[in-house]
Amino acid sequence: MERIEQVVGQSGVFLDALERASRAAALNRPVLVIGERGTGKELVAERLHRLSPRWAGPLITMNCAALAETLIEAELFGHEAGAFTGATRAREGRFEEADGGTLFLDELATLSPGAQERLLRAVEYGEVTRIGSNRPIRVDVRIVAATNEHLPGLVDKGRFRADLLDRLAFEVVTLPPLRARDGDVAVLADHFGRRMASEMEWDAWPGFSASASAVLIDYDWPGNVRELRNVVERAVYRWDDPQAPVEQIEFDPFASPWLPAKSMEFPREGGG
Repeated sequence: MERIEQVVGQSGVFLDALERASRAAALNRPVLVIGERGTGKELVAERLHRLSPRWAGPLITMNCAALAETLIEAELFGHEAGAFTGATRAREGRFEEADGGTLFLDELATLSPGAQERLLRAVEYGEVTRIGSNRPIRVDVRIVAATNEHLPGLVDKGRFRADLLDRLAFEVVTLPPLRARDGDVAVLADHFGRRMASEMEWDAWPGFSASASAVLIDYDWPGNVRELRNVVERAVYRWDDPQAPVEQIEFDPFASPWLPAKSMEFPREGGG
């Protein structure tokens, strides 16, 4: 099932970032999307794919931080049967799956040195070699990668390859944090509120009260749009009067006077 998400916002800094991404979409070149957690990096990657000539091809997403270092290379580049313990049959990697389309690599900075080296070859020569094979496979893949790290700083520290960064940084789209997007908190809160009210089968969306709106706007949103969505959806879900504007906002769902007491360590008898 294809996921369809709207990119919502009207602030100048956000629209400038979207425009940069849109201009890059038509080119068959790598794009780096930089931003804090929750700023919408994956949505921008989807936009790059949908606006590109590859829109009819696959969009394959891989979170590089989601797998153990020993499995990353096999997941990206595939493996042959018997290449390692548990590899009972040959398997395509994400590059082969994305052939003719776009490969979105999230959390790029977490890639191991070995995976970085293989990725560089794939970007430079358009070919991958499965683990356990010496036969290169041609692939036609456009790379979009995302991170919340400062990659040039990682290069200086020896944690990221300079040549790989040079190849991937044809265009760099940096997404502003929500606190810098003037006016967008109100727009996004209304968007997520309306959607949640519809899911709750309310007859109409009553909006937020003036005090609730002020609280939302004044908050710093360290988790950005993802945090805002959670806060708004929770507020709508917990509100018992669909006819009245939503008034109660809770930023910390764990806040409670009944939090479990911290476990205490008791000294063992006879110790010493």
